[in-house]
Amino acid sequence: MGVGPLPEKHAWSLKIRGKIALGYVIILLMLGLFLVIVSNRITSLEKETVFLSDHDIEVHELTYQIEKNVLDMETGQRGYALTGDESYLEPYNNGLVEWRINFAKLNGLIIDNPEQVGNLNNISDNIEKWIDEAGQYVVDLKRNGQDETVSAFFRNDAGKIVIDAIRSQSDYFRDIERTLTNERINNLKDSNHKLLITMYILWGLVALLASLITYLLSASIVNPLHSVIRAINEIAGGGNKSERIKVKTFDEIYELGEATNGLLDTVQRDQWNSEQLTSMSIALQETTDMAALCRIFINRLSLMLEMQYATIFVLNRDELFERRYSYAGAENKEARLSGDLVQPGAGLIGQCALDQRVNIIEHLPEDYVYISSGLGRTAPRFAVIAPIVFENKTVAVLEVAALTRWAPYHFELLDELLQMMGVTVNSVMTRMEIQKLLHDSQVMNEELQVQSEELQVQSEELQVQTEELQNQTSELLTVNKELEDQKSVAENAAIELERYNEQLELSSRYKSEFLANMSHELRTPLNSMLILSQLLTENRNHTLTEEEQGYASVIYNSGSDLLSMINDILDLSKVEAGKMLVEMDAVNLTELPSLLQGYFGKLAEGRNLEFKVTIGAEVPDLFFTDEMRMHQILRNLLSNAFKFTQHGSVSVDVHKLDSYSYMNYAMNESLLSFAVKDTGIGISAENRELIFEAFRQADGTTARRFGGTGLGLSISLQLAKLLGGHISLESEEGAGSTFTLYLPCRELDSGEEPDSLTGQTQAAAASEQAESVRWETQVNSKDLLFEKEFQKLQGRTVLIVDDDARNIFALQKGLEPYEMNILTAQTGYECLQMVREQPDLDIVLLDIMMPNLDGYDTLSIIREELLLTELPIIAISAKTMKEDRERCLTAGATDFISKPVVMKDVVSRMCRWIQDGV
Repeated sequence: MGVGPLPEKHAWSLKIRGKIALGYVIILLMLGLFLVIVSNRITSLEKETVFLSDHDIEVHELTYQIEKNVLDMETGQRGYALTGDESYLEPYNNGLVEWRINFAKLNGLIIDNPEQVGNLNNISDNIEKWIDEAGQYVVDLKRNGQDETVSAFFRNDAGKIVIDAIRSQSDYFRDIERTLTNERINNLKDSNHKLLITMYILWGLVALLASLITYLLSASIVNPLHSVIRAINEIAGGGNKSERIKVKTFDEIYELGEATNGLLDTVQRDQWNSEQLTSMSIALQETTDMAALCRIFINRLSLMLEMQYATIFVLNRDELFERRYSYAGAENKEARLSGDLVQPGAGLIGQCALDQRVNIIEHLPEDYVYISSGLGRTAPRFAVIAPIVFENKTVAVLEVAALTRWAPYHFELLDELLQMMGVTVNSVMTRMEIQKLLHDSQVMNEELQVQSEELQVQSEELQVQTEELQNQTSELLTVNKELEDQKSVAENAAIELERYNEQLELSSRYKSEFLANMSHELRTPLNSMLILSQLLTENRNHTLTEEEQGYASVIYNSGSDLLSMINDILDLSKVEAGKMLVEMDAVNLTELPSLLQGYFGKLAEGRNLEFKVTIGAEVPDLFFTDEMRMHQILRNLLSNAFKFTQHGSVSVDVHKLDSYSYMNYAMNESLLSFAVKDTGIGISAENRELIFEAFRQADGTTARRFGGTGLGLSISLQLAKLLGGHISLESEEGAGSTFTLYLPCRELDSGEEPDSLTGQTQAAAASEQAESVRWETQVNSKDLLFEKEFQKLQGRTVLIVDDDARNIFALQKGLEPYEMNILTAQTGYECLQMVREQPDLDIVLLDIMMPNLDGYDTLSIIREELLLTELPIIAISAKTMKEDRERCLTAGATDFISKPVVMKDVVSRMCRWIQDGV
C-alpha cells in the first residue's frame, strides 16, 4: 500500500517552465556546437591551403636553386681551367657555399618524408662527389700549373657524368613533389566535400534533437496527466486500487500524482482494514472453545500485523488472568518469567487490565524475551500490551512483541480487533458456563439412573458370587501348589545358571591372565633377541661377514614373525573375551589409496602384480569408525590376496550402499563396502565357511603350499562384527576371490565423548608421533642421524631398570655407540636408590613388570614422594593393551614403549625427551 519511491531530484527536478527553458537551451547549445565544429573545420582547410601554397612552391624553388648552384660551380671551374683567372672562381666559391645552405632549408621542409629525404641525400652525395673528383680537383691542378693534366681530364670529362646524374635526380625529385602536391590538392577537395557533409549531418542532428526534446517535454507533461486521470477514473469506477501513479519528474505533475497516490493509499487501507475485520469476525464466530479462540485470534493477528511474538491472558472464575496461548513462545520459559496466573495490578499485564488502556513499550532490553527461529534468535525492539474490554470490564490482556514499530493504521486496526475479541470472549465465556451447567444436570440425572440399576444388578450378582467363591477356593489351592513347585524349579535353574556364569567368567579371566603372562614371558626374551639381532644386522663395528649379517637378519625377521603371531593370538583372545575396545573417530577415506599403496605397493611391484585402489564418487570423504581396526582388517584381507595370487591383479573398490542383507546379517541404513578382489587360486565351496574359523586354513596339511597361522580371517571377521559390520566372500576355485568388508556409513559422530584420560592419552600419542617425525626429519641420512643422536646423548646418564638381565644387556649394547653413562637396576628398590644417589640422571628406561615393587609403584614414588616431576621416564612393558599404556601415563611416565623394542625408536625418543628437558 506504500507510495512509489520519490524520483531522483538530480534527474528531473525542474518545474514545467524550467523544462521548456532547458529544451531551448539545449537546442541553442547544439547550434553553438555546430558552429564551433564548422569553424574549426574551415580553419583546418585554411591551414592546409596555406601549407600547399607556401611549402610546395618553396620546395620547388629550392631544388632549382640547388641545381643553379651546381651549374655556377661548373661554369666557374671551367672558366678558371681555361683562363687561369681567379675571378672565374667567384661563382664557383659562391655556389660551393650557397648549395649547402639551400640543401639544409630543403631538408628541413621535407624532413617528414623519408623517401624524399633519401633522394635529396643522393643528390647531395653526387654534388659532394663532383666537388671532390672534378670541381676542386681541377682547380687544384690548375693552381699547381699542371695544364696537361687538366687538358687530359677535360678530354675524358668524368665530371660531366656526375652533373648529368645530378640533373636527372633533381628532375626525379621534383616529379615526386609534384605528385605530392597533386595529392594534397585532391585531399583539400575531399576535405571541402566532407565539410559540406558534416554541416548537413550536424544540421540533421540538431533538428532531430530539437524534435526529441519537444517529444520528451510533451510526454513528461501529458503522460503523467493521463496516469492521474486514469487512476481517478478507476477509483470512481471501483477498479484496482493497488496500482500507483509513478511520476519520474519532480514538478507540479509529481505533486498531483502524490496527492492522488495518497488518496489511493487511504482508500485501499480502509478497504484492507474492512476485509481483515470481516475475516476475523467470520473465524471467531465459528469457535466455541476458549483455547481455540485465543489460538485462532493470535494466529490470524500475526498475519495481519507485523509481529513475531504474542501471548494472551484470559480472566478465569477466580478473577485471575490465566495464560491461555502463546505465539512463537516457549511455554515453560514464559511460566518461569511471568507465571501462568497474573493478579490484577501485578506487573504490566495486571496494571494494563486495571487501567484499560494500551501500553506501548519501545527500546526493549536485550534480555526481555527472545524471538527464535531455526537459524538463530534476537530480541524484539517494540512491544504492545493491550486490554480486551467488554462493557467496561477487562476480560483478557494481549501482549505483542515485534522487531519493528507499527504504522498508525496498524494501531487503528488493533483497536477494532480488540473490541471484536472482547465481544467474542464474553460470548464464549457465557456459552461455556451454560454448557457446564447443562452438563452437570445431565450427569446428575445419569448418575441417579445408574445407581438404581446397579442396586438391582448387585442383588442378583451376590447370589452368583457366593457359588463361584466356593468353586474358586478349591481351584486356588491347586494353583498355589503348582506355583510353589514351579518356583522351586526356577530358583534351582537360576542358581545353576549363575554358577555357570561365574565359572565362565573365571575361565575367561584365567584365559586372559594366561595370555597376558604368556605375552610377557614371550616378549621379554624376544625383546633382547630382536635388539641384539638388529645390532648384529647393522654391523656397527664392521666385524661380521655378509653371510653372518644374513644370519642375523634371518633371526631378526623370524623374531618379527613370531611377534606378529603373538599379536594375532592376543587380538583373537581379546575379541572372544569381549575386551577389545573400539574408538570411533573420523576416518579420512581420501588418504586410503596412498596408505594401502604404501603398505603393499612394493610387494605388488616385486611380484609383478597390478595393484589399484578405487573409491566411488558417492563415497563421503569422512565417516566415523575405529580407523586402526578398519586398517587391520584391510591389511589382513590384502595380505591373504597377495599370498594366494601368483599372477594377475589385486584391487580394492570402495562404494556406498543404501542397504545390505546376507543370511543372518542385515543393514537397512547406508553403509560402505570395501571389496578386496584378487585373481589367485580361489576357494572351493566346502572351504568357504572353514577359512573364517580360528587356526583353520583351506589347506592345513603338512604338505601345504602356503604358510600362515589361519588367524587373519578369523580376527578380521570378529573385528568387523565388533564395528557393526560384516565380511562376505565370493570365490571361484582357480579364478580368484572377492572378500567384501561392510561397515556402517556414520557420517556424524554418534558415539559418546571419550573421557579426559583417553583424550589426554590420544593427545600424548599424537604429540609423540609428531615429535618423533620432527626429530627424524631433521636429518637425511643414517650417518647424519647417528651424528645428531651421538651429539645429543654423549655424556648423558641413563638408568636402565629391568628384572631380566638379558634385556639390560641388549639395551646396554644398543646404547654403547653413543658413549653414555649407563647405570642399571634389576628391582624397583634399586631404581629408587639410584635415583636418590644420582641427582644428575638425564633419563630413566623403566620396565613395568618387576617382582615386589613393580613399575607403576616405582613411578608413583619418584613423582609424588621424590618430587622429580621433570625427570624423563620412558616406561617399557610387554603388555600392549591400551589400558596398560594409559595406566603408565597416568602413573607419571613421560612416554611408553611396548616390548619388543626397536633401538632406533628408543634412541629417537630419548633424544626428544632429553632435548625437551634441557
